[in-house]
Amino acid sequence: MSADSSIKRSRQRSKSRARLANPVRKSAPNTFWIYIGLFLATIAVYAQVRQFDFVNYDDPEYVTGNAHVLQGLTPEGLAWAATSGEAANWFPLTRVSHMLDVQLFGLDSGLHHLTNLLFHALSTLLLFAFLNRATKARWPSAFVAFVFALHPLHAESVAWIAERKDVLSAFFWCLALWTYVRYTERPGSNRYLLVLFSFCCGLMAKPMIVTLPFVLLLLDFWPLRRLPSAKPRLVLLEKLLFLLLSAGIAVVTYIVQQGSRAVKAFPLELRVENALVSYGVYIWKTFWPVDLAVFYPYPHTVPLWEVTFAGLALASVSVLVVKAFRNHPYLAVGWFWYLGTLLPVSGLIQVGAQARADRYTYIPMIGLSIMVAWGAVDVVRRWPRAKPVVMALAAAACACCALLAFVQIGYWRNSETLFAHALQGTQGNYVAHHNLGLAIVDQPGRLPEAVAHYQAALRIQPESIEARTDLGSALAKSGHIEQAIGEYQTTLRIAPDCSICLSNLRLAQRQLADELFKSGVALAKSERTPEAITQFEAALRLEPDDAEAHNNLGVALARLGRTAQAIQEFRAAVQLKPNYADAQYNLAAALEQSKQK
Repeated sequence: MSADSSIKRSRQRSKSRARLANPVRKSAPNTFWIYIGLFLATIAVYAQVRQFDFVNYDDPEYVTGNAHVLQGLTPEGLAWAATSGEAANWFPLTRVSHMLDVQLFGLDSGLHHLTNLLFHALSTLLLFAFLNRATKARWPSAFVAFVFALHPLHAESVAWIAERKDVLSAFFWCLALWTYVRYTERPGSNRYLLVLFSFCCGLMAKPMIVTLPFVLLLLDFWPLRRLPSAKPRLVLLEKLLFLLLSAGIAVVTYIVQQGSRAVKAFPLELRVENALVSYGVYIWKTFWPVDLAVFYPYPHTVPLWEVTFAGLALASVSVLVVKAFRNHPYLAVGWFWYLGTLLPVSGLIQVGAQARADRYTYIPMIGLSIMVAWGAVDVVRRWPRAKPVVMALAAAACACCALLAFVQIGYWRNSETLFAHALQGTQGNYVAHHNLGLAIVDQPGRLPEAVAHYQAALRIQPESIEARTDLGSALAKSGHIEQAIGEYQTTLRIAPDCSICLSNLRLAQRQLADELFKSGVALAKSERTPEAITQFEAALRLEPDDAEAHNNLGVALARLGRTAQAIQEFRAAVQLKPNYADAQYNLAAALEQSKQK
């Protein structure tokens, strides 16, 4: 072989390598602009939250009414965050993030909202980075990330300050996925520990991500294709620590929730039925996101046809994706991602009174989006002429998501807009009625409207302690003290250990007793003595330790010649208030009159 021939071949190989390298260099700027586009689109649609308030649902418990959080970052606060089971959960990292917000921003609600938005935007970028690196499919990865960023079902997780635990745990979830892909490319202890650290942080933000080991195993099948070709024992062994952490945090969470009485004892059959239907409802709302609400009331019964249809549909899809695994593995991975990550909040162990929640789709929906995105890729691969149609549909879907998300986010502006919207999209929503009443009760002229909403809540849920207590307070404000007392007494029959109810009852009784006393004084001055006596006696039934009421009742009784009874009242007044000069004088006069008789 001649030297010239060798040189030519060397040049050809160099040109060939250059041609192979060029696409990589060309794709880098495109990928960069995808990151920029995702970030800016997310910020643009959610920017309105800067003007939003705290809402009266969970925000007081997590931030505005939490004494530990309101102190900002303190050693005592950090110790509390590490050990607290308040709000029926253990999520120390989330609590610390709220304390840090208060430390930096005080109670500027808009800046608290922007923290949520920042974590959501970063999670979106990490999700794209993970998918793009794992699949080398840029545009399907961008589609999944865009849907995650701007699907209207996710507005609840981002625009609700109390759902910091969602955006924070999702950030570490996506970070764990990205670091896991890097670990599989070049396994090593440092990379493995980085995945484990991300997972631990996510668990300390929200225990829902206990399903990460399961998802990592799915990714080993597709797109990483470590199974079944790699050593299965090694792949399973590296998940052992993750599984142990998941099991431990699951036990801790259940104990905390059970101890906080957050676990509801709905019948097992009803919980299974509701879980099956909820799986179907989430899918439906993913593709048709209407009538979204912050709270969906738990059903008393579930129609048999809904349970049957949902169960058959879920089983059928599961069978189909397993059969299609060899040629379309992404379908099984996306589907079981959805089923598995939703399991902890499916309601089989029911925590809280909601039937389902939009925020529960935050991570599970990624699985459905993967099915759609890579399904579209297969359609284009099989029918190249369909590419313009597929691209147009994808663009339309993204535009619809952005528009609907913008509208849905707007309902989170304040408590009134949030719960008024919830009432429009649901039936029998006692939580929405109650919290809407709370939102307007202090607004001028809207007290009767608030009372009506409290009463509507109690017609739906008569044993709601919070609604009945707030109704009593509203009735007291509107001057209906006796009705307020009745509500407090009913509440105490339902919950005898309710200290707030007892305190409110005493205040209302004192207020009514004061009104009766004043009425008695006015009647006595008008020489309507028998009526005055009735009022004083009624006041004393409420406040038996009121020395002035005893004294005035004694004066009224003495006027009618009922001296013996008057003496008893004067003596009671003096016993209650030994330095009460008027009562002492009246007692002496009554005793002298009694002697004369």
